[in-house]
Amino acid sequence: MKKKKRSGGGANWMDTYGDMVTLLLCFFVLLYSMSTISEENWKALVMSFNPDAVETFTATPGGDGPDAEADEAGGQMKIDAELEVLYQELSEYVQQQGMQNNISVTKDGGRIFISFSQVVFFDGDSPVLKREAEPVLDELCLMLDGAKESIDEVRVLGHTAQADPDRPNSVRTDRTLASMRATNVVIYVQEHSGIDPAKLVSEGLGQWKPVDTNETSEGRARNRRVEMIVSGRNLEQELQGGIANLETT
Repeated sequence: MKKKKRSGGGANWMDTYGDMVTLLLCFFVLLYSMSTISEENWKALVMSFNPDAVETFTATPGGDGPDAEADEAGGQMKIDAELEVLYQELSEYVQQQGMQNNISVTKDGGRIFISFSQVVFFDGDSPVLKREAEPVLDELCLMLDGAKESIDEVRVLGHTAQADPDRPNSVRTDRTLASMRATNVVIYVQEHSGIDPAKLVSEGLGQWKPVDTNETSEGRARNRRVEMIVSGRNLEQELQGGIANLETT
């Protein structure tokens, strides 16, 4: 009499175990791929599972941690170093050209302040750039290009002086002249440098931000000026701004 074969329970158990190991392997492969997936692909993956998912991503998966902080710190150090080089180049140029009386360069934190006397760029009440101004602006553009990736903004401010100490300037004339001077400087920089135009800003402040008295001709000469403020990028603020934008979408 032949013995009845036992059912294949053991084989079924082995098949189930094999399936489980395969699933675990797939799971770990998925985890690994998520560690290097781009933010766009990560979002697409989540949305494919849940189209109603709310975007609350604060960074690319796998992008947080000590390495990310080290990259940010290193990037900020590079930006600060390039701004320092720009400051030194500007200062040396002013000294070499003997223009200390008409151009001043100072630095405060992540910003460089350049003040140009009216005579460097303009004649009298004219908003038209002098030909003599072009070599100065050309050198400035070259130096700005060397640090363009580290620059967040270049803001140009036009200032006038109150010609008659007893009577304010015409508001229309004063504001228009100051604005046109700042704008013409910005136009020249945009046309002769590689700075992103979105980083260039012009403002006309007129007579309302004097640095000296309008009672003397020397004081009025100091007040008639064009200022340029070069601001360096702040990676921490950029990161915070990016997070805020994601959370509000």
